[in-house]
Amino acid sequence: MAWFRRRREPGRASGRPADPEDLEYLAGFARSRRGVEAFIEPRTTVTETTLLLVAHDGEWTRRRVDSPETARRFAHQLSMPIYDVRLLGYPQRMRDYNARQKDDPPASDRRR
Repeated sequence: MAWFRRRREPGRASGRPADPEDLEYLAGFARSRRGVEAFIEPRTTVTETTLLLVAHDGEWTRRRVDSPETARRFAHQLSMPIYDVRLLGYPQRMRDYNARQKDDPPASDRRR
């Protein structure tokens, strides 16, 4: 009995598809920070292809994109370097930024 079986589009990961507003958000992030580099994260069974942007200080953001080609076009339009996470991995400055955020909670989370 397959009462609870979900139908999915063949070959498509779960989750929401890419949205044009996502590219607008990424462009705003890239323009408001310096030293931004782009990293393509491959599609998985859980998420679609994503584009990760990492600033010079390690601050980062990611959003879904339609395809790796869309990600490359986006990065070239903004004249930023683009890499494949599968080949290069994540930048150390991103890991350092995450560690700093973990060690220093936002002011709203601090006790007085």
